[in-house]
Order: sequence, then structure tokens, then C-alpha cells
Amino acid sequence: MALLGAQLVISLIMVSVIQKLGNHSFARWLLCSQGLYRYLYPTNSELKSLAGVPKDKPKGKKNSKIESNGKAETFHVPRSLEIQLETAPVTHLDVVHLRFYTEYLWIVDFSLYTAIVYILSEIYTAYFPLKDEFNLSMVWCLLVVLFSFKILLSLTKQYFTSDESMGERSTCIVAFCLFLLIAMMVMIVDEKNLEVGVDPAYDSFYENASKFLENQGLTSVGPASKVIIKLSLAVWAAIIGTLFTFPGLRVARMHWDTVKYYGESKVKTLLHNINFAMPFVLALLWVQPIARHYFAVRVFSGMTKPLMTSQAFDTLRVALVVGTIALRLALMPQQLQAYLDMAQRRLDLQKKEAGRITNIDLQKKVASVFYYLCVVALQYVCPIIMCLYLALMYKTLGGYSWASLFAQGVEPAGEHEKPTVTMEDMEQFQMAWENLKMVFTEDVHRGVFGFATWWCCFSWFLTTALGTTYQTYFRMS
Repeated sequence: MALLGAQLVISLIMVSVIQKLGNHSFARWLLCSQGLYRYLYPTNSELKSLAGVPKDKPKGKKNSKIESNGKAETFHVPRSLEIQLETAPVTHLDVVHLRFYTEYLWIVDFSLYTAIVYILSEIYTAYFPLKDEFNLSMVWCLLVVLFSFKILLSLTKQYFTSDESMGERSTCIVAFCLFLLIAMMVMIVDEKNLEVGVDPAYDSFYENASKFLENQGLTSVGPASKVIIKLSLAVWAAIIGTLFTFPGLRVARMHWDTVKYYGESKVKTLLHNINFAMPFVLALLWVQPIARHYFAVRVFSGMTKPLMTSQAFDTLRVALVVGTIALRLALMPQQLQAYLDMAQRRLDLQKKEAGRITNIDLQKKVASVFYYLCVVALQYVCPIIMCLYLALMYKTLGGYSWASLFAQGVEPAGEHEKPTVTMEDMEQFQMAWENLKMVFTEDVHRGVFGFATWWCCFSWFLTTALGTTYQTYFRMS
């Protein structure tokens, strides 16, 4: 209980820190202090001057299309008009009124505070290992995952509430069916090939839950069948894949634009390509013949043992997830700037079109890019936040250790043994939490969070890969 009290103190301190740092935001710093600049749409006077339209009305202020009588002035200009947009730095006053700004601010800052709580808890428990206490940092991590899920759900919901989003709505429905089919196929793959841990988790859960019910004097045929459990996981996986679809397509577009238009530096291009390819590498780490066999099973010539222990390999997967998220976060400003530059590129593409366009439609085409900046930022960060904190929960609740990466010793005996439940145990552990620990063992946690982590990485990779395919074959211009 002393350790639980110490963890509670850490959590309370972090709550106090959050309150005191209310005016300092890491999320706002990412948007407003990284040199991002937005594009200003041309005023009516500028458009008239470029198009040769008579100026029969007084000039308005910069970026104002509302005349003194309160009505928007509308006129037509050629689509082929040569327009070079002016730029301005992105400031706090610019972004504070954008859509989903509050949600972006909350999820990024809360994720940072949760990371601090997790690091402090890991350091503390490294010196004072937990015995029967609950790791409170897992509550913080779970909240981050739930908040990210809620935000992605809110973003996807917009496609079903808008009358102008028929295409996006159909895409979501098709994506759900596709990911449901893929998830059901994954569920029948043998653990020797794809080690997501669902089957060992179910076996452990079934055995210990049945014994728990027997010790309680309840007659039951056991918990839900494996088919029902796998079907439920497949539906959850399909929902996650659907929520990741448009974020993945957006990230693929930003990566494409970054490499295509800002590829002068070979180092930056390499980093962006590594950043883009890492979800695929992470997904492969759960394919046993490709990953574990070479790292933790096969003994290469000239060596007496594998490159690392099995537990070290499991921890390595989590470490690579953390490293991938850190790289993607570091490259976020460049990716967002590539998105903002879309405003000028839209007008450059428009010059190839024939006909005319109204001044209001042209101005909306430019202004809408910056208007959705926070939406795009959420599409960028929410999937990686989910991957990160599911991986951290997988590491902690699965019983893995960071030290295993550096200490190549023998794995602890009985690490994979399944705990049994006896009447003596039930008499010793009377509290509900202790009873739950007997049912939800490390094997169960490894299966649940191992599958969740792998599936998020896989969905992340698949959606961005589809987006890249679309960019390559349909938007070569």
C-alpha cells in the first residue's frame, strides 16, 4: 500500500503541475512557435486589379470580402489568373478560433503530462517493484487512449452529419467492411506465424475464470466462447481501421507533398521516408518467422546464443514504437507546413483549368486550408498517440522490463507459467482487485494489448499505404 500511496502522490503532483502550467502549452508551441506560416487569400480589390475588373466600389480591409452594406460582393475572375499569395506567421490569435482547436490542445498536452507520469512511475517501480499494488500510470494511459478514440470518432462523425460528405461516408462504410474482413482473417492465423497473443490470452482467461467461478460456488460452463471473443475483437479492429482511414490518407498526402516539393535535403528526405516506412516495420515485428526467429531464436554462425532473449525482443518492439512516435512528432511541423502550402498549390493547379470562378469561391479555396489546420493536426497525432500508449500498457501490464534490453541474461523461470487459483488463494485475497488479478493475468494483458498495439500499427501502415497508392496513380499532377 505504501507504493500505491507513492504513486498517488506522483499523480497528485502532476495534477498540480497541470494547473500551474495552464498558460504554457506544448500543443500550442508546436503550432505557433515552429515557423509555420499560412497563406492569405486575395482581397476583392486585388482580384479586380489582377482580372481587370472595374473598381466601382471602395477598397475593403485586407482579407475582408464583406462590403459596407453587409452583403458579400460577388464577381467572376478567370481561373487562369496568375496569383501569388501573401504569407503570414501562424500565431496563437490565428489558431484559437479554428475548429477542434480545444480538442487538439487537450489531447497533446494531456498526452505529454501522461508521459511524464509514466516515466516517473517506471523510475519509481524500478527501485521499488510493485507487488499487489496497481500501477496508477496505467489509468492515465488508458484515459489518453480513450480520449484519442473519442476525438477520432468525433472527426469521423462529421462525415455522417454533413450533407456534402457522401463520398467520405461511403469510404468509411467500405473501410469498415474491408477492415472487418482483414481482422477476421487475422484471427484465424496461427500464433506461430502472427504472434498477437489472442489464443494464449483466451486460454489463460478461460482456465482462471472457470476456476474462479468454481471457487465462488457458481455453476457455469465458463466464460464466453473463443468465437465470440474473436468476433468482438474483429469488430473493434474494424472500427479502429475505419477511424484511421482518413488520418492515414491525410498523412500520406502530406508525406507525398513534403518529399515532392521539399526534397532538396537528402537527409530530410531520408528521415521522412523512414518516418513513413516505420509503421510497416513495426507491423512486421509481430510476424514470428520474419522477426522473432532471427532476433531471439536463431543462433548465427560464430555465436553461442541468439542476438537477444525473447523478453528483450518483446521490449524492443515497444522501444521501436516509442522511437517511431518521437520521430513522427519531430517531423510534424514540416508535415503541417506541407499541408498549409496546399493553398498556393490549389491556385497553381487551378491555372490549368478553363472558365471562370467567383471571387468568394476562390477565397474559400484558400481560406479553407488554414481553417482545417487543427483537424489535420488531430488526424496526424491521434493515431500515433493511441499506438504509443497502447504499447506502453502492453509493456507494463505484460510484465516486460526496459532493463531486459541491456541485460542479456537468462529469462526468469516461470515467466510464462499461468497462475492457478486455489481456495487458499481466495482466502488470502478477499478484495475484488485481487480476484481480478487472478483472472486477468499477464498472459491476458499481453494478448489484449499486444493485439491492440499491433493492429493500430498495421492499420496505420495500411491506410497510409493506400493513400500513397492513390497519390502515385491518380494525382501525379
